[in-house]
Parts: sequence; C-alpha cells; structure tokens
Amino acid sequence: MYRQQLSYLSQWVKNKHRKPIVIRGARQVGKSTLVRLLSEQCHFDLIALNFERNPELSELFKSNDPKKITQLISLHTGKTIRPGHTLLFLDEIQAAATAIVALRYFYEELPALHILAAGSLLEFTLSQAAFSMPVGRIEYLHLGPMTFEEFLIAVDEKPLAEFIKNYQLNEELPKPIHDKLMALVKIYFITGGMPESIKAYLEDQTFLSSEKVKQSILSTYRDDFGKYASPTKHDLIRQVFNKIPTMIGNKFKYSHINRDIKPVNIATALNQLCLARVAWKVHHTAANGVPLGAEQNDRFFKVLFLDIGLISTHLGLNYLNLMEVEELDLVNNGGLAEQFVGQHLLYSEQAYEEPNLYYWVREKKSASAELDYVINLGQQIIPIEVKAGKTGQMKSLHLFLKEKQRSLGVRFNSAPPSQTEVSTKLSNGSPVDFRFISLPLYLVGQVRRLSA
Repeated sequence: MYRQQLSYLSQWVKNKHRKPIVIRGARQVGKSTLVRLLSEQCHFDLIALNFERNPELSELFKSNDPKKITQLISLHTGKTIRPGHTLLFLDEIQAAATAIVALRYFYEELPALHILAAGSLLEFTLSQAAFSMPVGRIEYLHLGPMTFEEFLIAVDEKPLAEFIKNYQLNEELPKPIHDKLMALVKIYFITGGMPESIKAYLEDQTFLSSEKVKQSILSTYRDDFGKYASPTKHDLIRQVFNKIPTMIGNKFKYSHINRDIKPVNIATALNQLCLARVAWKVHHTAANGVPLGAEQNDRFFKVLFLDIGLISTHLGLNYLNLMEVEELDLVNNGGLAEQFVGQHLLYSEQAYEEPNLYYWVREKKSASAELDYVINLGQQIIPIEVKAGKTGQMKSLHLFLKEKQRSLGVRFNSAPPSQTEVSTKLSNGSPVDFRFISLPLYLVGQVRRLSA
C-alpha cells in the first residue's frame, strides 16, 4: 500500500531541523499504515502508543519533560528509546491533550527523536481546546483516501502508474492503454480509495469483501457521532450524513435535508461532519485572483463526501451498474465523476497545506453559469469542467474565460487526452480564444503538471 506522502516523510526524516508531524485525516484513510511503512522503509524501531485504546497513557506526558517522558514510555513498553533510531508514534492523539502540549518540548529539548502523531477526530479537540497549541513547534500532514495512481500500484499496475506520472500532452496514447485505464477507473469508482477496501478487493479479486469493509467503515463513522454531538443531535447528523452522497455536484440546500428543521441546526450538523473530515465544503469563489479563498462566499457551497467508494456503497451501486453503461454520466447524473475529480483535487497540493477546493457560479436568470471546480497554479487561475461522458456543453467555461480574461480551460471526461487552441464566440458574438486541455479522468493527479 504505497502512499506518495512517504517521499515527503522520507525527506522529513533526514531534516536536521525537523518538527514533530501531526497527521490529520478521517478514520481509516491509512494514517497508522503510513507510519508503519515509513518505519519499515527507514529501518526505525517503532514504538506506538494509542491514546484512544489506552487513555491512561496520557499520564506519561504530564511532566512536559521529554527525558522523563521517554523514560516512562520505555518502562511501560519495555523498549529503549534511542533518538535517531526510534520512531515514536502517538496515535489518536486527540484523546490526550497532555501529549499534544508535550510536542512543543520534544521539538525544543529533544529534536533528535523522530516523532509522528495522528488524530482522526483531532479537529474537535482543536476547536474546543482549553490549552495552548504548540504553534511553530509542529507541522501538519494532511492525508486523504488513496489516489487512483496509488490504487494502480496496489493492484499491481505500477507500469501504468509510471506512464501516467510521465505522460506528456504531445504524446500519442494508444487506445488499448486508454481503454484499460478507464476500465480501472470504473473499478476504483467501486472500491474507492480507502486502503482496507482496496486490500480486501485484492485478496479475492471480487467486490464482496470490499463491500463488507466499506459498510463497516460507514458504520464506524455513524458510531463516532456520539463523540462529537449530544444524543439528541445524532438523528440530524445521521440525516445529513445519509443525504450528502445523493447531493454531490449540486449546490447544498438545507431544505433538501429536512424542510422542518431550522437551517442553522442543519449547518451545525454539517460542520460536525466536516470537522470529522467525512465531508468537505466546496465554496463558491469570485475567482478574480489569488488566493481563491479571499473571495469565498460562505452562503454558496457544494459538498463532497470523503471517498467515492463509500458513496457507491451508500447508493447501492456495484460494478455491474458501471459496466452496463458506456458513459459514466448515466450513473448518478455524473455525480460520481465530480466526486472522483474533487477528492483528488482536494489533496493535489503539498501534503502540509490545508485541503481546500472551490467552484464558480453566476446565478443570473438570463446568463447563469457554473464551473465544477476552480484551482490556481501560482498566479494562474484554472477553470475545470467535469463531464463523465465524452461530450458536453462548455458554455460556462467560455463565459468564465471571457469574464475573467483567462486563457486556459481544462475539462475532465472519458475521452483520450488532447490539447487545442480554441477560437469561439459567446451567444452575444463576443470572441473567446484560449488553450483547451481535455484530460481523461485517470489523469486528474497530473492536472497541475500538465497545465503548467
């Protein structure tokens, strides 16, 4: 189960001025596995403490004295901690505020010791923290589901992953290779990127084991509702949780959850799910310049779910549903394709950057328009359309490019990649000239490189 964050952590290991890293991500995206892989790759002695399973371990960190803490950990585990040779892993650190605070002192007084921490519900601890975070003494690494390219490596298609990584737009892409990659995209639509789901699929090459794992993951998330909401609010959070997979690609409307419940209460429930990183808001931005978040409109947003495989399970979709249709836009009105692209774009920047994603919309009766996503590459703003099939209207893309005076547009669909110089006109006769890059869904992880 290779993860691309391993290369980032490998560089961190060698950095003499490194800080303790806190890995942030939803449950079961592979945080603990990532740490184990790093330990094996760098030949560390791994000492792991899980504060959710053993809450009493927080007592070891009360002194804020790194030397005393490491002595106590050694006594408890029976393992000697040797800076430079030991990797100390503090798992589910959100359950131990004392350990979070102690990270500061490890950075200042015992920098030679490699320390990684992880938290699946860390955002709740941070939002309710009654302690001072060690600002400037730690760094974050954000981890989401496995990407399609990581999935390819897992299913023993590493040459295809390397091909994607090095593909150039002027390169001819043979139809058999394209067809094979699109067939694997359909498999990913079902298994998704949750490591345990992919592992289960690999073990017997059927989707049944994968489905069982995903059902278990969804149940785990539902069980977590009690950890960040009172029992009286469980039902509302469950309603929002169950509704999100059916709303992918559409503007989030509180009335679509429950007309009889106040929007403010639904908003609170949604925010709880976002704190748990089970859901992500995709905010509208005016997209006149960077940073895109400077012109974010909090009233207009769409919502993504954590993982496309979990959505497929929630909606009752299976591989046969996808095999029976030639164009993916016939499944869930293209919402799965938008989820696929969105969950990859969320984590397309550096691992230490907070995941954010935006879209653009203009709601005018005479000239409404909407772009699925907008990203930036330095100062360059790139509008993105997602078409699950091979064709589709591009009116919104043309309007955006003309209005914002931009010269590059990107589309994701199921056709082979292409790059063209386009000269067209809007309905009012106004000319629009731009470079148009059309990419198949499997190249989503390379969009920033190919757009440069």
